[in-house]
Amino acid sequence: MTIISSKITALKAEIAKHDLAYHTLDAPIISDAKYDELRRELEKYHEEFPEFFAEDDDSVGGKTLEIFSKVKHSKPMLSLANGFSGEDIEDFILRVNRFLGEEILDFFCETKIDGLSFSARFENGKFLRAATRGDGFFGEDVTENLKTIFGFPQELRGENLPKIFEIRGEIYMSKEDFAALNSRQEEQGGKIFANPRNAAAGSLRQLDSSVTASRKLSYFVYSLGEVSPNFFCNSQAELHQKLQAFGFQTEPHSKLCHSIDEILELYQKIADYRYELSYDIDGMVYKVNEFALQERLGFVARSPRFAIAHKFPAEKAKTEIENILIQIGRTGALTPVAILKPVNIGGVVVSRATLHNQDEIARKDARIGDVVVIQRAGDVIPQVLEVDLSKRKFDAKNFIFPKNCPVCGSEIVKNEEDVVLRCSGGLSCEAQLKETLKHFVSKDAFDIVGLGKKQIEKFFLEGRIKNFAEIFTLEEREKTAENPLRTKLGWGEKSIENLFFAIKQKRTIPLEKLIYAIGIRHVGESTAKLLAQHFKSFRNFLDVMLRLSKHEEIILRQTQSDYSELVSIDGLGEKMVEAILDYFRDERNLKMLLDLEKQLQVEDAKQINSNSKLAGKSVIFTGTLEKMTRAEAKKKAEDLGMKVVGSISSKTDFVVAGSEAGSKLKKAAELNLKVLNEDEWLELFLS
Repeated sequence: MTIISSKITALKAEIAKHDLAYHTLDAPIISDAKYDELRRELEKYHEEFPEFFAEDDDSVGGKTLEIFSKVKHSKPMLSLANGFSGEDIEDFILRVNRFLGEEILDFFCETKIDGLSFSARFENGKFLRAATRGDGFFGEDVTENLKTIFGFPQELRGENLPKIFEIRGEIYMSKEDFAALNSRQEEQGGKIFANPRNAAAGSLRQLDSSVTASRKLSYFVYSLGEVSPNFFCNSQAELHQKLQAFGFQTEPHSKLCHSIDEILELYQKIADYRYELSYDIDGMVYKVNEFALQERLGFVARSPRFAIAHKFPAEKAKTEIENILIQIGRTGALTPVAILKPVNIGGVVVSRATLHNQDEIARKDARIGDVVVIQRAGDVIPQVLEVDLSKRKFDAKNFIFPKNCPVCGSEIVKNEEDVVLRCSGGLSCEAQLKETLKHFVSKDAFDIVGLGKKQIEKFFLEGRIKNFAEIFTLEEREKTAENPLRTKLGWGEKSIENLFFAIKQKRTIPLEKLIYAIGIRHVGESTAKLLAQHFKSFRNFLDVMLRLSKHEEIILRQTQSDYSELVSIDGLGEKMVEAILDYFRDERNLKMLLDLEKQLQVEDAKQINSNSKLAGKSVIFTGTLEKMTRAEAKKKAEDLGMKVVGSISSKTDFVVAGSEAGSKLKKAAELNLKVLNEDEWLELFLS
């Protein structure tokens, strides 16, 4: 039981950390779907091992920030239980009916606004105070900030108003206002918000209410807190109408449903056109309509028995393709990108999705104006899964790929064995050059702190960095620059100093890192290591490549010998060798590389441990390792002279499988390969 207790304690701590990040700091670090999984896991433990839970394990949300005054809620603001399928909703209705001992089918259905919960108190019809939900019992006083929200009444309309009237609702930011805010923030070097919910929460929690006023927040109200006895209302549907009469904004898609089929039909309808709404929703909320029945049902732990949230699938959503653009990659590949009507998927606003290539766009028959299903999973680039042909417009036209590069005008070509179209411009194409520079500074290449992809993009557009060498001459050139970094918003003396220090740190680089960083097509980390081990030094590698690329008659014999040596390297196929030679035949690549050589000290390749019994063996890692990081495991394998490969084949010697290993483990079983768990792997290389 000690193990169970420890797991529950750890799970509670992790949930508390995410509650703080989401509700208090407005900076979530996991997706909504992952958070829901943690909650479901804790609830399962609660059902199976109630003895490990205290009676007060019912807090919701996060803690109040110290910079705001605390407000105690007259009635706790609890969260809702979640349902994720039609079966979950059927179970909820069965539980309600079983508890009441009668069949109840009238449920008031509302869209679940993805915003920040709040409570507002009116006395004698006048607005008195507002607070965020906080931990459900104490919230943050945001009275002055709520007053700045357009349309929020300072005084209730009507006669015979209740002495005390407390409403609950949601503060949100519309998609249009969110896009405008992020655009302004980017121009001013400010914080970029991940989604409208974070933007709304951050905007409401401002010490200066004029900042809140500038952010264009909106709100909906939907339920009650404390109210005087002279306020009469029989149901949720009736309350909806009375709130409007008092002058409040209510969500317009709410509906009273009378059967499970009607509820699920409404859910699907809203799910299908939620992208057309001007605000984000992440599901539906179903409440027993009659207040008398709600009172009988009461509450359990952290949620009411009479209501449930029916969440939308976290990784998929429907939206509309507003345009299709061509993106040019580092190797010239043309990728069609769907420009989407922005849609929130799992807490991230998606406005672009890949359509992969010419064959894929034809197979899906995707057209501008189509309504499509978008999928986003983890860090994977969002992609178009399918087209909803039932919503296709009569004038939708097929997308035609250009014959010339939209960036540099070079001819678009396609090799027989290649599935993608490519720009033939090479580094004369600014798109390819920019992507090559981004690859050069990426994590597995030079990995310069403070000089990531976004910074390269800005420096490239400003003309500060147009080749490899200019990264290392940036500090010297800044001394005489007409428009130096210190004049740019967001660049102080300390940040500039840190950037230049980080660049200096990378003037010494291992040979394998350099070979990978320069961006030769088909040459990944594993191939770069093979080449480094074979040629030992950068000068040797460069000399051989220069001879092979020039093909001068005077050195023809040496060239033939070099070529035979290159193709004989285990792990290099002819296709890869040809790609390497193509790189060095391009004078622009050579110039970039030779200029770079003057700025660097390249470390020779380390000698492989040939005495190890594992030297020369190939290994692949899949899943999550618990006792070391993936990078550490790779390094240990390489130190023993092993080849760490990225894909499984029949020649793979070992497959090390951590938790949540997926398709690679399945393929390993199909090929009857040697599969080790983490402990077996540790035992193998320590023996």
